Amino acid sequence: MFTRIIEPAFYDTDALGHINNTRLPAWFELARNDLFKLFTPDLDPKKWRLMMARMEIDYRAELFYGHDIELRTYLTRLGNSSFTVTQEARQHGKLTNVGHTVMLQYDHQAKRAVPIEGELRDALSTHLQDAPA
Repeated sequence: MFTRIIEPAFYDTDALGHINNTRLPAWFELARNDLFKLFTPDLDPKKWRLMMARMEIDYRAELFYGHDIELRTYLTRLGNSSFTVTQEARQHGKLTNVGHTVMLQYDHQAKRAVPIEGELRDALSTHLQDAPA
């Protein structure tokens, strides 16, 4: 599991006084950088080997400005060429949001999915765990 701490900025809030729902997709993408480095260590877009197929976020509770947010990133499924990244946002230890993103290893030149094999599969396997209920 990868973990990152986000310190919300004032502009992350909305008129209702909590963190705007549009911030979660951006923060979750930022937190996926640790995972992206397994595929492209220098994060060079010209060498990119991934494509997003689907993303969903469950909003379970509000997040607030002035308090750090912990983002947890791990895999809940590892298929032949695709995998599901599950991410959690927590504030004060409380689970507030859960996101699921289906990614696939992709050859952008050939326009096709590529199997995940060898050391890469082993590295990804170390981050497999069950999703929260």
